[in-house]
Amino acid sequence: MKTELIIAPTLLLLAMPRLAQPAEETDLSQVPLPGALVAPETKATVAALVCFLEGPAVDERGNVFFSDITSNRILKMSAQGDVAVFRSDSGRANGNAFDAEGRLISCEGFGLGPDGRRRVVRTDMKTGKITVLTERYESKRYNSPNDVCVDGKGRIWFTDPRYGNRDNMEMADEAVYRIDPDGSVTRVVSQPDVQKPNGIAVAPDGKTLYVVDSDDRPGGNRKIWAFDVSSKGALSNRRLTYDFRQGRGGDGVRVDMKGNLWVAAGIRTPRPPGEVTDVPQGVYVISPKGKLLGRVPIAEDYVTNLAFGGPDRKTLYVTAGTSVYQIPVAVSGYAVYPPLRP
Repeated sequence: MKTELIIAPTLLLLAMPRLAQPAEETDLSQVPLPGALVAPETKATVAALVCFLEGPAVDERGNVFFSDITSNRILKMSAQGDVAVFRSDSGRANGNAFDAEGRLISCEGFGLGPDGRRRVVRTDMKTGKITVLTERYESKRYNSPNDVCVDGKGRIWFTDPRYGNRDNMEMADEAVYRIDPDGSVTRVVSQPDVQKPNGIAVAPDGKTLYVVDSDDRPGGNRKIWAFDVSSKGALSNRRLTYDFRQGRGGDGVRVDMKGNLWVAAGIRTPRPPGEVTDVPQGVYVISPKGKLLGRVPIAEDYVTNLAFGGPDRKTLYVTAGTSVYQIPVAVSGYAVYPPLRP
């Protein structure tokens, strides 16, 4: 007699594994630590920093040059988005800017490695020749040249703070300097007018210089100062443009053709000793009179610097952590190079 195997539907259901509850039924942001597997209050900490991007600058072909301080190099991103190494030994370059002749000005700093050259250099983009513009002031080495801008008269302005290790500093001043076309260097502002100068930008008419005062100590300034610029480059009439208070304030700053400030600022992961998360990370847009016009969120720490480029200079490139972001904008950014086409 032929025997058939018949499985009851109810028994088949019992044999199947039970499905887990859908993830959407659980608020994953509230899931606690696996208490039996890690110690109470356990937090993940950074074991290695392998990339820290800074200082974008854009040429007439739409190439974006930016620093990777941790890896001690300057990278180049083409207008099509291809990234290659432009300079493998950058001297811990930080801020970059182009002068009116299309030469790249770079601040070689000190941070994130022992081989920072602590000077300001200029690269001829046609020949590759590097010229040292300044590496000492009154016979003393700079602290850590940080950021740079160029005005319409060919004057180069740069900041020289020191973050982190201060053991080998040769000067007490953390200051702002001006390099004139004849090569002479002048210290134009220092303490107490600024505590720790970082980002720097000049207005399109060349009559106002903005300096980001970013002191990461508890109670330190997180402010943006404006200074009048005389025809000879002297600064006067310091005034407060914006105060980020005790959040991570501004880092890099650039100005659009209407005079508005675009400021890289904020943080989501506080750094000791003085950083807090009161200022969410992003690009803050501030009028010349200090009115906050808005914020473009950036979903990554740390938002460090920015530059206008692309057609009509209506693309804003932002360095943040390990990424370069781009933001289409409705106003042209200011830069002495490349010139805006009529």
